[in-house]
Amino acid sequence: MATTQNQRLGIFLALALVMAATRVHLSLFHHDVWDASWAIFFLAGFWLRGSFRWAFPLLIVEAVVVDYIVISNQGISFWDHYCVSAAYWFLVPSYLSLWLGGSWLARQQPGLNLRGLGTAAVAVLGGWVACYVISNGSFYWLSNSVPQPRSVGAWVANMGDWYLFFLEATVLYIALGLVVHALAVQLSRTLGHAGQSKLPH
Repeated sequence: MATTQNQRLGIFLALALVMAATRVHLSLFHHDVWDASWAIFFLAGFWLRGSFRWAFPLLIVEAVVVDYIVISNQGISFWDHYCVSAAYWFLVPSYLSLWLGGSWLARQQPGLNLRGLGTAAVAVLGGWVACYVISNGSFYWLSNSVPQPRSVGAWVANMGDWYLFFLEATVLYIALGLVVHALAVQLSRTLGHAGQSKLPH
């Protein structure tokens, strides 16, 4: 959605900052906050669709570096942490599904109407479902932290235990991002009309 390189860099830096600030689960007021990472990848796909080759890998690297720093500061070896296993690398396709959802939404050019809201809902839920199934499924089936024996029924139950938390956090942050986008588009149009009205006739 961003048209100039400076705009892309500015948006990328803003998204990277939000992800870093929330991924460590600390806010400026020392309260836990929801991790915005899932929403960040969706919004990056929406705003930076044409910059996938550099923006997506950099966001992945940032996520891993933040995780490494946070885990190391707890005095734990990175690979000994509960959340880190062979399944950890499935975060790449998980986050990619969110990016693709945002990119698809950008191609639809949704308007500020019921149809646009419906299109946005399809994109968000589609990307989120794919991300959740991949990330949760890979952790359940590949992580040593999950006790044996494993079964499809237990996996489905596990997804049911966690889906609402991840859905709420993701949808909230994406909704905030899309509201900011809508306001920016409206402001740009208003300024554009104001500039045209000042041109000599």
